[in-house]
Amino acid sequence: MNDIERILPLGRELEAAGADYVLATVVAVEGASYRRPGALMLLAPDGRRAGTVSGGCLEAQVASRAWWLTANGPCVQRYSTAEEDGERPYGSGCGGVVSLLLERRATAGPVLAALQQAFDRRAPLAVATVLEGEQIGRRAFGGLEGGPPAGIQVVEDRLQELAERARASRKSIEEQISAGGIEARVWVDFRPARPGLWIFGAGDDAQPLLHLGKELGWFVAVADGRSQLAARERFPLADEVRVLPIGELPAIQSASQPVGSASPLGNLLAQDAAVVMSHSFEQDARILAALLALDSPPAYIGVLGPQRRTRELLAEGARLRGLPSEPASAAAAQVERWLARLHSPMGLDLGAESPETIAFSVLAEIQKCLAGATALPLREVRGGAR
Repeated sequence: MNDIERILPLGRELEAAGADYVLATVVAVEGASYRRPGALMLLAPDGRRAGTVSGGCLEAQVASRAWWLTANGPCVQRYSTAEEDGERPYGSGCGGVVSLLLERRATAGPVLAALQQAFDRRAPLAVATVLEGEQIGRRAFGGLEGGPPAGIQVVEDRLQELAERARASRKSIEEQISAGGIEARVWVDFRPARPGLWIFGAGDDAQPLLHLGKELGWFVAVADGRSQLAARERFPLADEVRVLPIGELPAIQSASQPVGSASPLGNLLAQDAAVVMSHSFEQDARILAALLALDSPPAYIGVLGPQRRTRELLAEGARLRGLPSEPASAAAAQVERWLARLHSPMGLDLGAESPETIAFSVLAEIQKCLAGATALPLREVRGGAR
């Protein structure tokens, strides 16, 4: 479970009780840090907290001072991971300085409301925040439906423009703008959409994959054509459990269907991952053919099992879609083009054998692909500087 899934329930509880709280947001990092800008921690008045802003070396210090530091409004504070009696500049932590925006419910409430909406919709969000001067804590949002949350006062149109630009570019940005007639630093935090993991196959080996996906904070759905397997009691943690209309797959969207209508597979988004692992040749072939027919297929499609079987699945999928099987060379070339879009066999080479370790290797490959990372040991990436 990631920080957002811990923070949002606590925030809802405190809001319902009308209680005040402190939200700490990492807004800048100098040197190395366990957490990057955008990391959040929520502090309740009874001492509870959710989320982290470091690897554990700053949380207690932040919590001990956050309430009186924010007594007169939001502020930005710098924290070092140094030990007080250490000889190194930044001590025993990761060796950096972290700047935190600390704020109370008055300005943090709309942020939590925006994060909740983006989380529920699985949509990207950009949050532009003034970090200096009298306007500190003022915000604009890019990507919300129905306008800004209650309590938001947009200072300048320029602030909204920055939020929209960050959302369009899918990158966080920082600029100086005029806020209330004074030049002030604005940081725009781009938060990508919550990814989804669609597990097509409700066998016992889907359960560890579901558990690991939920630990990462992803939306996880389980789908299968067999109702006795695709049952809520077998997958209580899943965000969605679907019984697939296997006989209707592959379903290719026709011109008569409304734009944006959901596939029989479910509401897969471009940032999602799909894994095909029903252990049924007919099901896997139909599901794979339907996935490859989507106008916007998920970012990752993986198939459990040897590549030989995947080629056979693709050949059957081509037949189901009514694609010509002659000449044989053209049909084989089509199968190879489809195969190049897949991860087959799926997973990283981690020596996995049990369902749990196989699930771990699959999630590791999905994370690598969604993040555009290398999966190399960190000591080999930029000299281990990160």
